[in-house]
Amino acid sequence: MTESLILACPACSTLNRFPREKLDAGNAGKCGRCGAPLFAGHSVALDARSFEAHAAKSDIPVLVDFWAPWCGPCKAMAPQFEKAAGRLEPTVRLAKVNTDDEQDLAARFGIQGIPTMILLKHGKEIARQSGAMDAGTIERWTRDALAR
Repeated sequence: MTESLILACPACSTLNRFPREKLDAGNAGKCGRCGAPLFAGHSVALDARSFEAHAAKSDIPVLVDFWAPWCGPCKAMAPQFEKAAGRLEPTVRLAKVNTDDEQDLAARFGIQGIPTMILLKHGKEIARQSGAMDAGTIERWTRDALAR
């Protein structure tokens, strides 16, 4: 029997069943509701509603960048975070949460400085790192955290 994963669509946040072997083979698949690719090599902007689908209900880990538009280091890290998304998908979903717009999420995770990245698996925090990083460092830090 084929093992299925639950994946949240980056476009509409609908939960999709997806065969693990297709994911391991690099098949991006499409959302059953909206038809968007399940992986596009880009980060996903999350709000309170979509956060639960991606961070708590999806079977793949989610690396969340908590940021704000006025933050210089956040702006500097943004293209690096995007580059890391292309390298880490489909193993990890990269997502961004604007702390100005989603203050309740920022408070829930105790965000005191930005940028702060939190790696979540099934809604549970498994690693946290504050400060801007380049794409290679983001990728290494994420892979190391998952290997622990």
